[in-house]
Amino acid sequence: MKKGPSVLVIFITVFIDLIGFGIVVPLLALYGRNFGANAWTLAVIGASYSAAQFIFAPIWGRMSDRLGRRPILLMSTAGAAISYVIFAIASTLSDATTALTLLLISRTFAGACGGNITVAQAYIADITPPENRSKKMGLIGMAFGLGFICGPIIAGLGLKISNSGPGWLAAGLCALNFILAFFILAESRKPTSEPAKARPHLKQWGHTLSHPKIGLLILTFFLATFAFSCFEFTLPLLINDNFGLHLSMDELRHATTITGLFVYCGLIGAFVQGGATGRLVKKFGEPKLIALSLFLTGASLILLPMIKGDGPLAWSHLFNGANGPWIKTLGVLAMLAIGSQMTRPPIFGLLSNLTPENEQGATIGVAQGIGSLARIFGPLFAMPLYAHTPLLPYAICGVIAIVAGILAVSRLSGAVSTTSAPMPAA
Repeated sequence: MKKGPSVLVIFITVFIDLIGFGIVVPLLALYGRNFGANAWTLAVIGASYSAAQFIFAPIWGRMSDRLGRRPILLMSTAGAAISYVIFAIASTLSDATTALTLLLISRTFAGACGGNITVAQAYIADITPPENRSKKMGLIGMAFGLGFICGPIIAGLGLKISNSGPGWLAAGLCALNFILAFFILAESRKPTSEPAKARPHLKQWGHTLSHPKIGLLILTFFLATFAFSCFEFTLPLLINDNFGLHLSMDELRHATTITGLFVYCGLIGAFVQGGATGRLVKKFGEPKLIALSLFLTGASLILLPMIKGDGPLAWSHLFNGANGPWIKTLGVLAMLAIGSQMTRPPIFGLLSNLTPENEQGATIGVAQGIGSLARIFGPLFAMPLYAHTPLLPYAICGVIAIVAGILAVSRLSGAVSTTSAPMPAA
């Protein structure tokens, strides 16, 4: 089969990879509870993926600048398949200590091999003109969102087979992803591209962050990811507390309501990233769109905990008068989904435009590493505050998002464009 650079192949690669991720993540707490894990153990297993990605995402990105995008995509995809095999084996064990240890190993290894997103974004930058990069980066976000939507659905189907079914399905999808990329995906790095200068890990971080505008964009990405991770982690608790779900329904309906809200947000986010981002970038420009997205995110985070109702959401009778608080909740969640999903594409589009061709992977890898760091700190910050006062983490994160938006528009407007001078390569 003839190989050629293809945005569609990259979209499918990220989509399948995130389906595997979406299959496994919702089951971690369930499996951990079955093996008698305490809250701290579950937190460590959950954070291990982002912790490993924080360390390895910049390394994968830098390697892709030197060795090419295709071999790194193939290696990281194969590694992901192996991690899900370990997960499937762990779910069948009877010894709790061994099972929990293997779960931790599988998530750490998956995070260490999680170079697909970093390298996929660098691949997009290689084959896309600067003026269209923000739009194409939106397709990566769309694949991200759709993967998270489909993953939990497939996980439910896998559980009907056996406890190890979801893990084997995720491994199989990643293996299919590897085969697809091997036969279809070509190298996007130009043979004439100047080799990237080798730097130690910390020096690469310092080099990337020392560029004022790139450092500001990565800081903005950190703050946006931090605020959204706080929301992701606490939303089930907030909905449960504000609508008294524990008083009016069993655990299955509770889970269905919460899952439905996440799918609702994911669908809106996928639509925004897949269709609207390009037009909005042309209308507002990247800096103003980043600011607008953060203002929407901040306002919705502040409003969300203020809405309270009684009883579960009846999707089939959504517009019944008794569902007024739920309609308000869905409206605020829609605003949050739109705002949060509009942030990533213009940030990474600008990062790409400001980065030399031979450092695309390294710069995007540092940004992804910073995002992983935010996903580690976000839940650790939000949970203690939520236990004290549920309004507090939402209010603080809302203010953080708004301040980040003001910072972005004031420091970037009029100073960044698709023709801006990139950072020095050395």
